[in-house]
Amino acid sequence: MKFGIVVFPGSNCDRDVAYVTRDILKQPTRMVWHQDTDISDLDVIIIPGGFSYGDYLRCGAIARFSPVMQQVTNHANQGKPVLGICNGFQVLTEAGLLPGALTRNQHLHFICDRAPLTVENNTLIWTQGYSQGEMITLPIAHGEGRFQADADTLKALEDNGQIVFRYVGENPNGSLNNIAGICNVTGNVLGMMPHPERAADEVLGGSDGLKMFAGLLEKVAAMA
Repeated sequence: MKFGIVVFPGSNCDRDVAYVTRDILKQPTRMVWHQDTDISDLDVIIIPGGFSYGDYLRCGAIARFSPVMQQVTNHANQGKPVLGICNGFQVLTEAGLLPGALTRNQHLHFICDRAPLTVENNTLIWTQGYSQGEMITLPIAHGEGRFQADADTLKALEDNGQIVFRYVGENPNGSLNNIAGICNVTGNVLGMMPHPERAADEVLGGSDGLKMFAGLLEKVAAMA
């Protein structure tokens, strides 16, 4: 399986993701510059965290117009896996690949911590390595991670099982319904504010995030 990690001006978690896919899981990995227009060789696209284009206008608002994003949209529309982490989640909502919006944290300050989550949907290609309702802990680091959507969109997300991760206990950023991550209707596009790549090696203090990437490989291998 070949992974592609999109790199925008201001991305700063791209190498963290590559460490997981390339060095831990030993999978072919290509860094995809934001101006690239051919990603046909890639099986999985990951949009990492960081501050694309300096977070000017809104987080992800400029990145969504980068040439590569049309290719990411085509990739997603073919049912192929796409993961957006933190700033990547923001880019996916700006691009219309996921509903809702990520806004300033409720208390208007940047949060850098570890957050307990529950796995709300383990039927996705991304989450089948977890148990339904499993509690995990992942790092968070964001200033605009408060998920918001209108009432109808929230109801649809709940009814369709599109809420994938939910904060447990204290809600760190004020996200509606404690939402930490959601997917599209077909389940191949996942966006999440917590950083699974920062919890994929025990040397970092935990490996709860590794199951996302390893489970993806297991699922694809079983389908081959």
